[in-house]
Amino acid sequence: MKTILALTDFSECANNAVNFAVQSAKILPAEIILLHAFNVQSDLYTEYVGLEKEFNNSLHDDASKKLLDIKTSIEETEQVTVSTKLFKGTVKDAVEEAVGVTDVDLIVMGAMGASWLKEKLWGSTTASIIGSTDVPVMAVPHGYEWKKPEKMLLATNHFEKEPDILNYIFEMADLYMARLQVTVFTGESEKTASSLAHFRNIPKYEKLLQRHYPEDTLTISHLYGPEFEETLQKYIKEKEIDILVMITYQEDEGIWSRLFHPSKTKSMSYHTSIPLLAIPA
Repeated sequence: MKTILALTDFSECANNAVNFAVQSAKILPAEIILLHAFNVQSDLYTEYVGLEKEFNNSLHDDASKKLLDIKTSIEETEQVTVSTKLFKGTVKDAVEEAVGVTDVDLIVMGAMGASWLKEKLWGSTTASIIGSTDVPVMAVPHGYEWKKPEKMLLATNHFEKEPDILNYIFEMADLYMARLQVTVFTGESEKTASSLAHFRNIPKYEKLLQRHYPEDTLTISHLYGPEFEETLQKYIKEKEIDILVMITYQEDEGIWSRLFHPSKTKSMSYHTSIPLLAIPA
């Protein structure tokens, strides 16, 4: 782990995410790139009278000062190396540019809850980043207070075997010195064919993981049922999980739309109180 890209809009939610990035950088260890993106204002009248340029310059100067203040504070109090990037445009475009020119290992951003409007706006941004980047994204929930992760949970329904993905997950757990648990979920009831097939394959999957990743604390469980979000949330609470890990697949549009779009169903990313690490397949 060398570089963490931390996104900020200077909100309380973003501050929590930045703090997560800072505290993680001290453990992993890593350097931080602090990124802020703002959309320039464009209007024919304001452009004609010269107000547009003045307003956008004001936005730029204000954001630049805030980034510098945060950078200085982090470097002085946390002894973590921080660089800053200020981007005119959308958050998605800013992230694409940043990861295109820098070897980023992890993106950290806030995940807003609290109201339908905030969920709708921030959720679409979070889903957009997760769906478009090939870099793992850590979504830190609103109101989250940092604690060193002790338990990580990989939730999957693919019996993930890709070495690059598994290596990343086990490396993260090792760097955090956290115990890793794996749960295989089936979005159907206990007695369906797919649920029974998953149940039969779990012992084989557990042996495969233990053969390649000899972790004494590795455990595998099976979750099932149509109310996946509620079932997983209950499991997280019971097992005192600190970070939820999920793999994103192109064919998983259904599950990710459920996780990140409250207009379609309840959103795990808003309602969980722990960070969600989304890793692209």
